[in-house]
Amino acid sequence: MLHKIHRTGAGVLGAFLTLHLFNHLLAIGSPEAHIHFMEAFRAVYRNRVVEVILLLCVASQVGSGLTFVRRRWRDRHEGLDLLQLGSGLYLAFFLLVHVGAVLAGRMQLGLDTNFYYAAAGLHVLPYRYFFMPYYFLAVLAITVHLARALHWLAHDRLGAGAMRIATTLLMVSGFTAATLIVAAFSGALYEVTVPAKYLATFVLGG
Repeated sequence: MLHKIHRTGAGVLGAFLTLHLFNHLLAIGSPEAHIHFMEAFRAVYRNRVVEVILLLCVASQVGSGLTFVRRRWRDRHEGLDLLQLGSGLYLAFFLLVHVGAVLAGRMQLGLDTNFYYAAAGLHVLPYRYFFMPYYFLAVLAITVHLARALHWLAHDRLGAGAMRIATTLLMVSGFTAATLIVAAFSGALYEVTVPAKYLATFVLGG
């Protein structure tokens, strides 16, 4: 039963995250491209029913995922298995922190949680040293988790050779996407001017 809940939640969140990551990749072009797509995408995921379903999926993924980690940690000793468990732990941490931060930004701070809300922490010292690996590892962890899920679901059909190719492609794609997303949000690709109201959230007393 728990496996079914985890797979169902993963399917729903996977569809959302695919579009969410595509949205972030648009930031490679410009903040405007990112915001334009996000505003259109919000018409779907900020629908009250859809948003509740997504939040329930986040809660079920974190809860079921942590249960799997607790049950299997001592039984998994191979490198790839440990990567799966490690990536799952990091994703649980990231989902809780990230979703909480977005909801707090909207409801408590009254901010538009757009490109600049996500980018602000990358432009304030010392917070950038937390947010750079925070975002990078999140994208990489999604890729690792997806690669291991693909292994379990399709290994018998694809064969070992095809699985190695698929896993390598996923990992390289994840590493590349993570690097480009962090580069765009941090201002490494072009100048990013974050409005003061976003920067103020990282200033003591701001």
